[in-house]
Amino acid sequence: MKRAATAHEPRLARVAAMVAEPARARMLAHLLDGAHASASELALAGGVAASTASAHLAQLVDAGLLACDPRGRHRYFRIADGEVAHALQSLALVAERGTHERAWQHPDRAPLREARCCYGHLGGRLGVALHDRLVRGGGLSSGAQGFELTDAGRAWLNALGLHALPRPSASQRLAYGCLDWSERRDHLAGPLARALLVHFLERGWLRRAGPGARGGHRALALTPTGRRELLPQLAIE
Repeated sequence: MKRAATAHEPRLARVAAMVAEPARARMLAHLLDGAHASASELALAGGVAASTASAHLAQLVDAGLLACDPRGRHRYFRIADGEVAHALQSLALVAERGTHERAWQHPDRAPLREARCCYGHLGGRLGVALHDRLVRGGGLSSGAQGFELTDAGRAWLNALGLHALPRPSASQRLAYGCLDWSERRDHLAGPLARALLVHFLERGWLRRAGPGARGGHRALALTPTGRRELLPQLAIE
């Protein structure tokens, strides 16, 4: 007997169908490093004609996977938000098993692997090092919903010059682990992680990569001052 169609089709099925189409998957992968791209650039990345690319992009925007930012006469597309990026990165972690190290040794990905902005917090090798310094050094302790700051952690943050600590609401987590796309280990996420990244940038320890760099606004570079003042604090030689 044929099963009747349900009126409550899981949205997961629609999202999975969006990602499963090869051209759309190539477009999403192209944007996964945080860059903005035009429709023509994404048509090239997807290996399809401009008209076909426009149809795919409209579907991805409608599904909530991409956002479109008009700039004058041009339109640029990006991953919609951090939740979408994390979901796609999790799929990439599964898909890249066995080829992960080789994929991340590509020169285009090297700056992103070292340090990148992961939707407001520090990702890459430096992000993992920051997580490990606070957790293994006793600066953070495990709480009911994430990490809680210890007295040792407050002292370490004060030594870094970060005195105004974030005050998350009762429903927010101060800090928690976020699986890093390139390192396959946790980096730090949450209000504390965002405050730390802002602090590192204001201190001149990190700088955003130039507009022409692969990774766009997400790629971060360690400055000479950062090598001298930040790396020792993270126990990195």
